Amino acid sequence: MKRLLLPLLLFFISATALAEFFQIEDIRVEGLQRVSAGTVFSALPVSAGDLIDNPGIREATRALFQTGYFDDIQIARDGDVLIIYVVERPAVAEINISGNKAIETEQLLEALRGAGLAEGQIFREAVLQGMTQELRRQYVSQGRYGADVVTDVSELPRNRVAIDLEIDEGEVASIKHINIVGNEKFSDEDLLGLFELKTTGLLSFFLSDDKYAREKLSGDLERLESWYLDRGYLKFAIDSTQVSINPERDAVFITVNVTEGDVYTVNKVELSGDLIVPEEQLLALVVMREGLTYSEALVTATKELFTKRLGAEGYTFAEVESFDEVDEVEKTATVTFYVDPGKRTYVRRIEFRGNTKTDDEVL
Repeated sequence: MKRLLLPLLLFFISATALAEFFQIEDIRVEGLQRVSAGTVFSALPVSAGDLIDNPGIREATRALFQTGYFDDIQIARDGDVLIIYVVERPAVAEINISGNKAIETEQLLEALRGAGLAEGQIFREAVLQGMTQELRRQYVSQGRYGADVVTDVSELPRNRVAIDLEIDEGEVASIKHINIVGNEKFSDEDLLGLFELKTTGLLSFFLSDDKYAREKLSGDLERLESWYLDRGYLKFAIDSTQVSINPERDAVFITVNVTEGDVYTVNKVELSGDLIVPEEQLLALVVMREGLTYSEALVTATKELFTKRLGAEGYTFAEVESFDEVDEVEKTATVTFYVDPGKRTYVRRIEFRGNTKTDDEVL
């Protein structure tokens, strides 16, 4: 009896498993308004003639949701016909922006368009929220810490929406204090004189030099680093930068922590790479000498002279890099210039335009 039950049980399980599959005779899509049927069929992982089961239906549902075109998707079976019911997401009929002055409306619309939110496109709430946060970050980078963006989405007939962005840009926070910590060789006055950003002064109303902006601070930090590197401080480092604001969000306090390090002198200047020009000619162009204080400006000037010399030989796209080998004990640096001349450039043809009275041969 037990031997007879086992084959019957196996047959029942196999029949049940086969019942979950069916061969798709046709696929019908209902509920489409703007999205084409071709878009749906291209996104589906199955087509007419394929076998499908419940996991396959779930996979097809996920594939259609990933297109971002639909709010709801239901898949049913009518005999051997696969029926897909969809509810399209609304289309953006119009985008209205108000309250913006620091950032132009066209620039904002272009940013929204680049993110996939524009008139005629499918509305995505996640994209709108992401762009709203990014817009706030843009205003913060300009020092407008009190800026706010309020969005309103209103429904229109024919499954469309209107988007309203109301922007309160606020005021640019003024810099009340800039503090450099760790400088011993140079005074605060000398270093702060390098900064484009200033604390509020008599002329700040006209110059707006006390208005914080992230880009300006980045430029100031680059100038600070160059100041030290041009004076031999090879190990100079900006350890950290803190920008804080008061509770009213109208005052900014900047702190820059630096490590000056020691002054290094030039021990030796060497050349490497593919030296198309004789080495002695290139060495004659080096503007830094052994025993002198290291200077990043002189290194840059030397590389420019090398590039011009190689360009005179026809190597228009030559590249010159510099590498510093530092002796921590002696506080010296060996500077090596690596030369990559690239391919030589030849003049194939010279054309003149606009010469109506003189022939090309004469010119």
